[in-house]
Parts: sequence; structure tokens; C-alpha cells
Amino acid sequence: MARDKITFMASETPQADAALRQLRERYDDAGLDRADVIVVLGGDGFMLSVLHETRDLHLPIYGMNQGTVGFLMNSFSMDDLVERIQAAELTVVHPLEMVATDAAGIEHRAMAINEVSVFRETRQAAKIRISIDDHVRLDELVCDGVLVATPAGSTAYNLSAHGPILPLEAEILALTPISAFRPRRWRGAVLPSSARVRFDVLDSDKRPVSVVADNQEIRNVVQIEVIEDLAAELHLLFDAEHNLEERILNEQFVP
Repeated sequence: MARDKITFMASETPQADAALRQLRERYDDAGLDRADVIVVLGGDGFMLSVLHETRDLHLPIYGMNQGTVGFLMNSFSMDDLVERIQAAELTVVHPLEMVATDAAGIEHRAMAINEVSVFRETRQAAKIRISIDDHVRLDELVCDGVLVATPAGSTAYNLSAHGPILPLEAEILALTPISAFRPRRWRGAVLPSSARVRFDVLDSDKRPVSVVADNQEIRNVVQIEVIEDLAAELHLLFDAEHNLEERILNEQFVP
């Protein structure tokens, strides 16, 4: 696939805006309608926003870090950008598809590249039943929340919640509790990527729960279903010496 025509997208920070202006002075911006590749300037949060916004364009995305977090980004440099993009390695990421039903019976659909996270809305802990492929695996999890993370997202919130780091090509998902109160010793599970995960909210009137798919929140939900969307492909480009698989491996040896 050709990578000759570049378009740039930048976050609204002064740092990213300055980088955008400098790059446009040196390299042609083909515009989104004519581009072969999108160069994203910002941090991981902005990268996720661009992936959501441009998912129907099926264009590869090459990120350069201009934010505080840059796990999904390459290092920033003004030099040899075209050559870097041509030599970059392609990583294909399958997002999660989430279907959440709220207390009024309305279904909400969203895509998650990193994770789907369920949270309590009040001071009282949430009570959640967890089923995998229609088989109840945990009758009642009393917790602050629980999440399902992709390999690409396993080093984000999932890692902060003490979930496992997942190799990118392993075709598995992380199911990780957030401050589990009961069963206190449950630390989560590693699931095949084909697994269909369902969360049923127990006592939802007294213990309301919200769900967040990356950055999209739905409140007062009573049931959430999550499955990997194999039909959806997101294409990320990484410098060969520091590709996403290598970053995930390195993250496991950080002291």
C-alpha cells in the first residue's frame, strides 16, 4: 500500500500545534480526502480520538509523540519523515465492540481500542455478575469496577489496575477487577479473544453503574456485552526499532 501522500492531525496543545506548523512548512499536506497515511501529533489520548474519528477511512496512522504519554506514538523528529513512514512496520489492531443496555432498556453501541471499563456511580460498591460465552463464571463481584482490555490497551488502565500485560499477537483479552472487595482474592482472568463477556449489574437501583468504552461513557447501565470485532481493523505504523510488540515486551521488564 502506498504511503506517499501525508496528512497531519494535531492535538490542541501549543506543543503539538507548533510541531504541526513546522511539519507543514517542510512536507506537503495532501488533505484527509487524498492521503495515503495520517500523521498524528499528540499523546495516546489524542491518538485514540483520531482512530475513532477516522476508522471508516481505513488509512494507516503514524503517530509522533507531542503529549505526556506516548505508548502508541513514535518519537518526534522533523527529519526524514517520508523515509520513516515508508520503513515503518504495520500493526493491525482489532477493537472491542460494546453493547450496553441502560435502565430504560435502550441499547448503546461503542467501539473500544484500549478497554471497556465498568464503574460504580455512588459511594456503594457495585455488584456485578460475570458470564463468559453465556456461562456464569462469577455469581457476584463486589467491586469499584471491572474492565476488559485488548493487548494494545493492556499497558494502559488495565496495568494500573494490576492487570496482565498482553503480547500483541497472543489473541487474548484481560478481564481485570478494579478494587475487588468480594471475592477479595480474585485477580481477574485471561480470556481468548473470541470470548463474549457479559456483565449483569445486580441491585442496579441501589448500586448504579456506568460503563466507558475508551472515552465514551454511558450511565445507569444494567447489562454490558463485550466482544472483539474481527471485522474492524485499525492500522498503526511504528518505527521498526521500537514497534508496539517490542514496547509491550519492554514494559514487562520495567523495575
